[in-house]
Amino acid sequence: MAQEPRVHSGVQRATSTWESQRSFDELGRPLRDITFCVVDLETTGGSAEGGSMITEIGAVKVRGGELLGEFQTLVNPRAEIPAFIAVLTGITNGMVSDAPPIESALPAFLEFAAGCVLVAHNAPFDVGFLRYFAEQQGRPWPTFEVLDTARLARRVITRDDAPNCKLSSLAKAFGSATTPNHRALQDARATVDVLHGLMERLGGLGVHTLEELQTFSSRVSTAQRRKRHLAEALPHAPGVYLFRDDRARVLYVGTSRDLRTRVRSYFTASETRSRIGEMVGIATVVDGIECATALEAEVRELRLIAEHKPRYNRRSRFPEKVHFIKLTREPWPRLSLVRRVLDDDADYLGPFSSKKTAEKCLAALHDTFPIRQCSDRIARDPGGPAGGRTPCVLAEMDRCLSPCDGSVDAATYAAVVRQLRDTLLRRPDEVVEAINARMAALADDERFEEAGVHRDRLAAFVRAAARTQRLAALTRCPEVVAARHEDDGRWAVHVVRHGRLAAAGVIPPGADAHAFVTTLRQSAETVRPGPGPVPAASAEETEKVLRWLESPGIRLVDVDGEWTCPVAGATRHLAVHDAVNQSRLSLVPFADRRGLAPVHRPAR
Repeated sequence: MAQEPRVHSGVQRATSTWESQRSFDELGRPLRDITFCVVDLETTGGSAEGGSMITEIGAVKVRGGELLGEFQTLVNPRAEIPAFIAVLTGITNGMVSDAPPIESALPAFLEFAAGCVLVAHNAPFDVGFLRYFAEQQGRPWPTFEVLDTARLARRVITRDDAPNCKLSSLAKAFGSATTPNHRALQDARATVDVLHGLMERLGGLGVHTLEELQTFSSRVSTAQRRKRHLAEALPHAPGVYLFRDDRARVLYVGTSRDLRTRVRSYFTASETRSRIGEMVGIATVVDGIECATALEAEVRELRLIAEHKPRYNRRSRFPEKVHFIKLTREPWPRLSLVRRVLDDDADYLGPFSSKKTAEKCLAALHDTFPIRQCSDRIARDPGGPAGGRTPCVLAEMDRCLSPCDGSVDAATYAAVVRQLRDTLLRRPDEVVEAINARMAALADDERFEEAGVHRDRLAAFVRAAARTQRLAALTRCPEVVAARHEDDGRWAVHVVRHGRLAAAGVIPPGADAHAFVTTLRQSAETVRPGPGPVPAASAEETEKVLRWLESPGIRLVDVDGEWTCPVAGATRHLAVHDAVNQSRLSLVPFADRRGLAPVHRPAR
């Protein structure tokens, strides 16, 4: 007769003093309210995918230090148990011959564990086996949260506490009443005592919720955890948070879809960057700004970082420190690297956050178009081309049309400039084709380093041209109103003017959508266009707005102006260069073997 799984119920107390700690912080889910199901498996080997089978399941259910029930069953693996496994576990072929198969044992265990947080010592092993056989049976895996006592112990236990983090060593260190013996229920009972011992130790360090327990790290100081009350007044809503010091100076600005949860993580262990730990140590106040939508929060974050320039923010602090490539408006136009855009009817490419990248892009254009590179003012001779000067080295190399010495007439030079302007604004094919041909020739000659230089120049140009064309398209529109149906069933609405987010809102349930949008537009910020193609906001802000406008499910409510990008523009060339860059990032340099496995050679 097949053995049935044994399930025991009871209310007896587990042998731990953890239950006496009742002053739990209400941030997150208090540990006293969590039902844990501690599970352990015995198997015929180390890999379910490799053919190993489960031979025993043992589990203990606890909450608040109370034992709620136990589960134990042998499992018929339908295969011989290897001798060394039988010696290790004491489970023999005869013992499992009448046991239920995994098709019966697994559903019984899942019913026992329903609604619990799964706990295991080396959880990837045990949970991996259970998930594998659930998939084999076509059974949906429940959305268990999982806690690994081995991983947690490695963050808590020192060499003075135990020689290692094996279950047997930890059970001894915490004085478990059960000695692990490679039988599933015994090992699960020992793991319960280890779990309670870890909780008791961490309770003294301010860890009182499941979230804090899951993310605990010894790198987060006790003083840091004691500041978790700074998150109590924040809402569970999207917005921006500002850490301030005792003089109200802004130390750090961040954003989140859930302000309270994100800020709370700074005081547990989700945030372990050393400089952020230093910032939290200085902070005395956390201010929250609730926003209607996640996009509004992201935009506010950028604006606040630019305004306050917090020393602990590394990105977006100096949006004004950018570069542009300018095609000048003068008798003999040239390309110039400038720091700002003027309302001078010139053509601009950018902005570039890095001068080095701007210089690569400039080199790509000079490689293709032989316009002058000198900064001299050259007057146009009313009777013909400019003259009277000595040509430069670039002219002798046929890389400059050399208007300075009269080598080119104004009409020919203007035709080249028109091609260049068309490349910047509409169609980059001439630069792409010219540099691709040059790279191919260099590769044929095995001059790969030189070819790589031209590849990087071309990539810098394509990205800059695509960015400029996309930003300029939205900037030209006096107003764009768009809406999207969000996950919570409500409609998020944004008003964008000249590339700047002017208003954001969420239509309340049952409200008149048309009236809401009209009111939102009337209350939106007045935005004046920026000079030339530059948006009336930072490029980073407008790119965030663009990503939202281009996301799935967007409905355009109204567009004032024409929001269009060139069909033959630079964006169509991006995929190739992004793929090349991604492949380069995935390579492991020969000089850096940290990502490679060690090589073992036999001794001679």
